[in-house]
Amino acid sequence: MIIDVDLYGKIRYMYVQQKMSQRAIAKELGISRNTVRKYCGGEHVPWERQPYHRETPIVTKEVRDFILQCFAEDEAENIPKQSHTARRIYKRLVDEKDFTGAESTIRRVVREMRQPVKEAFMPLEFDPGEAAQVDWGEATIYLKGEKTKVQLFCYRLCHSADIFVKAFFRQNQESFLEGHVAAFTHGNGVPKKIIFDNARVAVKEGFGLYAKPQDAYQALGAHYAFEMHFTNINSGNEKGLVENLVGWVRRNVLVPVPRVDSIDELNEILISACLQYRKHQIQGRDQTVGQQFETDRHSLTPLPKFVFDTSKSTTVRVADNSLIRFEGNQYSAPVSLVGKTVSIKAYGNHLACYHQGEEVAKHQRFYSRGETIFELAHYIPLLEQKPRSVFHAKPVRQTAANELLDWGKMFPGGAKDTVKLLKFSVEYGLERVLAIKNALPVSITPTIGLVQNELEPHIPVKLDTAKDIPVSTIDLSSYDRKYLAVAP
Repeated sequence: MIIDVDLYGKIRYMYVQQKMSQRAIAKELGISRNTVRKYCGGEHVPWERQPYHRETPIVTKEVRDFILQCFAEDEAENIPKQSHTARRIYKRLVDEKDFTGAESTIRRVVREMRQPVKEAFMPLEFDPGEAAQVDWGEATIYLKGEKTKVQLFCYRLCHSADIFVKAFFRQNQESFLEGHVAAFTHGNGVPKKIIFDNARVAVKEGFGLYAKPQDAYQALGAHYAFEMHFTNINSGNEKGLVENLVGWVRRNVLVPVPRVDSIDELNEILISACLQYRKHQIQGRDQTVGQQFETDRHSLTPLPKFVFDTSKSTTVRVADNSLIRFEGNQYSAPVSLVGKTVSIKAYGNHLACYHQGEEVAKHQRFYSRGETIFELAHYIPLLEQKPRSVFHAKPVRQTAANELLDWGKMFPGGAKDTVKLLKFSVEYGLERVLAIKNALPVSITPTIGLVQNELEPHIPVKLDTAKDIPVSTIDLSSYDRKYLAVAP
């Protein structure tokens, strides 16, 4: 029986103050003795009903284990739109486990088992220079007008909350290591430990305390003298500072969506935002991030003199078409290196080519397959030898503006003059050469000499007249006297 507060008060008063028996109270109030027995001692109150739950005997441990198995299958497949519903689980139980209970029972059990248990987190505090947290995030930008996904390497010092963010094309090991070195350089020091999750770019096997780092990451840690701490599985709270940073960058730096011509331009925007963040004061702190970073900075481990090489390196032979192959793509090299062996160093966003220790080529790194990337400057010497190929040469057609090629056909020298125009575009920039083209009147026949004069205007030589030049004074009257003396 459900009673109200007024009736509860009468039961308690009669029992405690008037010392009446339960039988007498029940008779006096016209209620059952069970109700009096329940409320007279004060163990139960009418305004707080005890939760009532009756476990259906048919929901056995085997049934619950099967439901958990369905949940695990969904997590492994990671296809939200094709995951188990309560109805589907019920049908599978009937078909596979001969379940005889009601569908409503399974719906209730599934709902209860899916409700996450709220976990309590311990507030943490770190000493200056003690630790930094690292994480990856994904963002979308417009790169040369095309919508492109980039990966954000995010690094945050745990004491001051100072931040560093750098964009890469991929979350690979080269980018991961390069991000660390760039972050250490940005802060001019290294924290005593780095906290990261169990991603394969860092962990070879295991997780948390039992994680074994990748060889390259272990070498980086040894060189910069920091300890590697890996979080437990599904424990993002263990690096909550940097996870908050990922969202902050997306909302505050990448809105509106940046439109850039290169990933280097995007990284300039990001580093500017990181420096600006040092003026920010976090709620609950009495100093700005920059002021606290000064305390952090003095406690960081100094940078080693040798900068760790984060690249993926290999050696290749330059093909007859002056191309080198790396991970399914081809990149141009100077034609003078055809047939020779060169070294490739692949970093997160770019690829550099070396010959005898000297950098001879540098390209943006591409991760799609089947790409061929030309640098026009590499082929200028060959074009000078074979000028007739200029209008059909791939390195020209894929790098030079069609407008420049069409203009070259109007020159008296034809193909030879076009090669010279291409050389000018390499030395002075394509935009500057095209600006000269657009400035010339249509009635004038263009020549290489005319273009060269515009690119290299004649500068008159200025004589240095700061010093006086001594000049002897001549007495011209002596000539007159000599002439008069010999006259007839």
